[in-house]
Amino acid sequence: MSGVAVNVAIIHDGKILLTKREDFEIWILPSGGVEDGESIAQAAIRETKEETGLDVELTRLVGVYSRLSNMSPVHAILFTARPIGGEIKRQEGETIAVEWFAFDEIPSPLSAGHKRRIEDAISGVSGAAVLQEFHLPEMPQEVTRKELITLRDNSGLSRQDFYLRMFEHAELIETTEVPGILKTHDQ
Repeated sequence: MSGVAVNVAIIHDGKILLTKREDFEIWILPSGGVEDGESIAQAAIRETKEETGLDVELTRLVGVYSRLSNMSPVHAILFTARPIGGEIKRQEGETIAVEWFAFDEIPSPLSAGHKRRIEDAISGVSGAAVLQEFHLPEMPQEVTRKELITLRDNSGLSRQDFYLRMFEHAELIETTEVPGILKTHDQ
């Protein structure tokens, strides 16, 4: 069954806020699943607060990014946001760093698929639908998140090395299903 997630590109003073995930030690937009009883926008605001410590105002719906691969399929709704309060802090057990980056200094490694999402958020895209198909030859045909963590823990590799090896020979096919429009100004 496909999951629904949110991604939030917090943009302020020509920079974007990214978090470094604890599970694979990679950079990612603040992200998470939508819980029962909350709207997509409520999930985006909640996940941002949990993972970064910041209160945000959502400013634009960038698009929907469908990730299909050996892993559980996910449809991520990406928003841009601006900070309106709170203090930056990491979420124990989920994030190991929360940092601002200039648009031309995006760190590596990024979570698979997030490069396109970050570029779309920064460039002003609105209303896009993007299919991101990953072919991961190093992974079983179908793998759940729990199985993925077990494979990681049994690999003998660091968390980041496991992730990088998993995607080392991966093929990413990105299909823009709806191009969206470009806004000339944001925030």
